[in-house]
Amino acid sequence: MAQSSIEWTEMTWNPTTGCDKISAGCKFCYAQIMSRRLQAMGVEKYKDNFEVRAHESALNIPYTWKSSKVVFVNSMSDLFHKEVPFDFIKKVFEVMNDNPQHVFQVLTKRAERLFELHNDLKWTHNIWMGVSVENEKMKDRIDYLRQINARVKFLSLEPLIGPLPELNLENIDWVIVGGESGHKPRPMNPDWVLEIQEQCENADVRFFFKQWGGRNKKAAGRILNGRTYDEMPEIELQLSV
Repeated sequence: MAQSSIEWTEMTWNPTTGCDKISAGCKFCYAQIMSRRLQAMGVEKYKDNFEVRAHESALNIPYTWKSSKVVFVNSMSDLFHKEVPFDFIKKVFEVMNDNPQHVFQVLTKRAERLFELHNDLKWTHNIWMGVSVENEKMKDRIDYLRQINARVKFLSLEPLIGPLPELNLENIDWVIVGGESGHKPRPMNPDWVLEIQEQCENADVRFFFKQWGGRNKKAAGRILNGRTYDEMPEIELQLSV
């Protein structure tokens, strides 16, 4: 568990770590780079670097938080990776089900496996489910997502490396857009961002602009149309399920 600098969440929780690259958006994976650093620092959880690992010891962490949190689940992995056993995925969901005072944001690129398993998982109100879509080729992930039983369904269009015209935003609640950062970032055309923002506005979907990216993402900032876009779905919390 760690406080997060990601603009659309408060903290991260990683019951699994490790992944592999499956599409163009993975090219400069920040989690892989960070995992290598953590391994070099001797952090036990990352002793196998970016191999997929499930951490039973991490399952108790959300029970220890004393106040409500907004939590990005598996910033260092993908919960629906084929190497994460279904029994462990169920355990992660049981933890989220048991803690309705927190919002858990789950994001995957493995939308097909998500769809295959979703009917066997319990989707309490506090689980937000999202898919990553970086360009036109990956739009089919949205079709899988819209059929999931989550109360909030969202898209992470980051790194946005191509235009996404004519997005079908039916049954989608939230869209996050961000440019790529790092040493060799692929450029993001401002027109792509403006087109997505307009589509969200027309469909009454919340829009969050995370960053322009680039080699110096702080300097590039996150201003669009002369303002910041920090729209999010309503957070509904309960003391019990």
